[in-house]
Amino acid sequence: MRLDPFKIERYFARYEFTTEYLLCSSDCESVTIADLLRLDPGAEAALQGQWLGYTESQGDPALREAIAGMYETVAAEQVLVHSGAEEGIFGFMNVLLGPGDHVVVHAPCYQSLREVAQGLGAEVTDWPADPDQGWALDPEFLESAVRPSTKAVVINTPHNPTGYLMPREVLDAVIGIARHHGLVLFCDEVYRELEHDPADRLPAACDLYERAVSLGVLSKTYGLPGLRIGWIATRDRDLHARMAAFKDYLTICNAAPSEFLARIALVHRHALAERNRRIVLTNLDLLDGFFARHPDRFAWQRPKAGPIAFPALRQGGAEAFCRDLVERAGVLLLPGRVYDFGNLHFRIGFGRRNLPEALGRLEDHLNGRSRPQP
Repeated sequence: MRLDPFKIERYFARYEFTTEYLLCSSDCESVTIADLLRLDPGAEAALQGQWLGYTESQGDPALREAIAGMYETVAAEQVLVHSGAEEGIFGFMNVLLGPGDHVVVHAPCYQSLREVAQGLGAEVTDWPADPDQGWALDPEFLESAVRPSTKAVVINTPHNPTGYLMPREVLDAVIGIARHHGLVLFCDEVYRELEHDPADRLPAACDLYERAVSLGVLSKTYGLPGLRIGWIATRDRDLHARMAAFKDYLTICNAAPSEFLARIALVHRHALAERNRRIVLTNLDLLDGFFARHPDRFAWQRPKAGPIAFPALRQGGAEAFCRDLVERAGVLLLPGRVYDFGNLHFRIGFGRRNLPEALGRLEDHLNGRSRPQP
């Protein structure tokens, strides 16, 4: 397998830990281990007694039960716990796709959702979101893109990087097309439960379609990327078994302390998600005001879910704009080219409490008041 460099990760490797303000983070405000343990009386003592031997390769049974509780039709044995979401993507692509296969992928996208498929020799058709229609997807395009060699459709809702939340009727149409053609539906749902209006929340794809795979992770909505715990949930027994066997060549099993803390987090996931939703909504109001003050510079579409959005410059290139901003003002944004999506858009993140300071630094930069960076 040959994979191109992961553009987002290479960009972050250059700036993430040396830049004062990360105004493009895809995760939400995190907590300490002490914060997490305080949510659950007795958890601190239980953590002290946690056995540090090997864990079950499919995931700790209690953790899988907690994950299954997030779904309507999925049992614990239909959950497979991974090291973050990336491992789940990699495993799925490897067991399903090979040379000559075809997959349709929601675009723009997190690079591994298409890159791993291409690296395996599969052909990828981008299913383009329309920025002029609120990043909407056209189901008729999907129907026309299906070939005899098509194995899967890959979607992401709520969407990275645009914050688009697929309407229920569109999701139903996607599932109808997948079912009609016998396709697997892989749905990246890592921002689920961070809808800005909880009434807009979609059912998980694995609850609606017997050949769907739902991808989840603790990193985004719940703000716990340091635990490195993600999962897939699917009612497709054969696909689940193949992914479980393939995981033997990856991490084999997860870290016992991470699984313990992940279970605590999921028991209290609503409190964690609501805390971050409040931060997101407060910050979105600030962003609305910021972009309203600069209509000649930026095109802004308020997202409906998640902690990120994908505004555009009205003139100039995003790559140069982002480079100038990080080097002169110490504020990091992500240019759209890391998504292979031209040079106008950039990703902005608003899931962290320091957004007011970061946004003030950005506005100072726009007004010619950048501060010299070390």
